[in-house]
Amino acid sequence: MKKTNDFGKDPIPVLVLKVSVPFMFAQFVNVLYSIVDRIYIGNIPVIGGDSLAGAGVCAPIITLLSSFGTWIGIGGSVLFSIRLGAEDRKGAEKILASSFSMLIGLSLALTVIFLLCKERLLWWFGASDITFGYADTYLTIYTMGTFFALLSMGMNYFITAQGYPFLGMATTLIGAVINIVLDPVFIFLFHMDIAGAAIATVIAQMASCAFVVWTLKSKRMQIPVRLAKPERAVGKQILSIGFSPFLILATDSLIIIALNAVLQYYGGAGYGDTLITAATIVQSYMLLITSPMLGVTSGSQPLISFNYGAGKPERIRRTVFCVLLLCIGFTTAMFLVSRILPQYFVRIFTGVQEYQELAVWGIGVFTLMIIPLSFQYVFVDALTALGMTRISLGLSLLRKSLYLGATCILPFFFAARAAFYAEPTADILSSLVTSALFFCIYRKYLSKEGHLSGIGKGRSTV
Repeated sequence: MKKTNDFGKDPIPVLVLKVSVPFMFAQFVNVLYSIVDRIYIGNIPVIGGDSLAGAGVCAPIITLLSSFGTWIGIGGSVLFSIRLGAEDRKGAEKILASSFSMLIGLSLALTVIFLLCKERLLWWFGASDITFGYADTYLTIYTMGTFFALLSMGMNYFITAQGYPFLGMATTLIGAVINIVLDPVFIFLFHMDIAGAAIATVIAQMASCAFVVWTLKSKRMQIPVRLAKPERAVGKQILSIGFSPFLILATDSLIIIALNAVLQYYGGAGYGDTLITAATIVQSYMLLITSPMLGVTSGSQPLISFNYGAGKPERIRRTVFCVLLLCIGFTTAMFLVSRILPQYFVRIFTGVQEYQELAVWGIGVFTLMIIPLSFQYVFVDALTALGMTRISLGLSLLRKSLYLGATCILPFFFAARAAFYAEPTADILSSLVTSALFFCIYRKYLSKEGHLSGIGKGRSTV
C-alpha cells in the first residue's frame, strides 16, 4: 500500500508543512481540552474564580500524567521511524507492539497511584482551604480517565510516523470538539460545576482513544498495531529515547508547582489565590504558543529519524532549517498578538477586573522572549530525533533549572509578582546556550556523511 508521504524522497519543505503543520494544529486543538475547561470553569457563577484556581492547582499533576504518554509515544515512534527508514519491518513491528503494551500497563498503574496520592499532592502543589475541594473533585474524575488519555496521546505518534499526519490531527480534533460541546451541558445545564468539566474531558479522551486504536488496527497502516509482551531490550531503547521529552514535560509540572507555591506563600492569604488564578490564565495563554510549537518540532521528528535511518544527512539539515523557520515565524506572530490582543483572551476566562489586569500584565511578561525560545525547541527535539538524548536532556534541564531557580529567587528579593519574570529569563539564557552548543555538535556530527552510511543497512545502535 502506498504511503501518504514518502519521508525519503518527497521535497523537504513540502514534507515539513504536510507533517508538522497538522501536528501543530493537533497540539493546538489538544490544548483546547484544558483551556475550554478553564474558560467554562472561570465563568461559573459565584464560585468561578476559586474553581479556576482549583483547576490551576491540578494543572501540574495533569501535565505530569501526560508526560508519561509522551515518554512512550516519542521514544517508540522515533525508534519506529528509524527502523522504517532502514527498511527493517520486523524491528518496526516489535517496537509498535511493545509501545502499545507498555502504554496499557503504565496507564493502569498510574491511575491507581495518582488516585491514592492525589490529596497529598494537591496540598503540596498550592491548594488552599478554599480551593482544595474544587481541585480534589476535578482531579479525582480526571485521573479515572488517565488510561484513555495516555493511550490516545502515546499511540497517536505512530499514526504520524506511518505517514498519516492528518489522521493524527483528527484524533485530537475529535476529542476537542466533544469536550467543547459537552462542557456547557454538564457544567451549566446539569449544574455539575467543576465536576462537569472533568466528566466532559474524560468522555472526550475515551472517544480519541477509540479512534486511535481503530486507526492503528486498520489495513491502511503499513504496520497495524497488535498486543504483545514487550521485549526487554526494545523496552529499554524506547524508555531511553523517550526519557528526554518525558523529563522535559515532567519538569514543567515541577515549575508550575513551584510557581503556585511561591505565589501562595509570598502573596499571603489575601492575595495568593488571586495570583494563582491570574497565573492559570497566563499559563493557558502560553499553551497556545508552546504546544503548537512542540507540535511542529515533534511532528518533524519522524522525518528526521527516518532519514537518519536511511543515511541521508542533507535531508536532515534541510528539515531542521525548515522547521526552525516555521517556528520563528509562528513565535514572531504570537509575540505581536501578545502585545496587542491579550485582554480579549483574558476576558473569556473572567469578568473580575483585578484578575483581568493582573493576567494581561502577566501575558506581556511571560512572552518577552518567546522568539528566542524557538531555537530551544527546534534544536532539542532535533537532537532527540537523532538519538542524542543525553545532550538534548541536558539542554532541556538547563532551561528548567534556570526557570525553577528564578521562580524561587526573584520573589525573595522583590515581590510575589516578580516570579512571572522567571519565564523570559530562562527562555533567553537557555536559548543562547542551546544554540551555541547545537551548532558546534550538530555541524560536526552531520558533516561526516560516512557516519550515517551504515545505518540504512541495519547497523544503527540507536
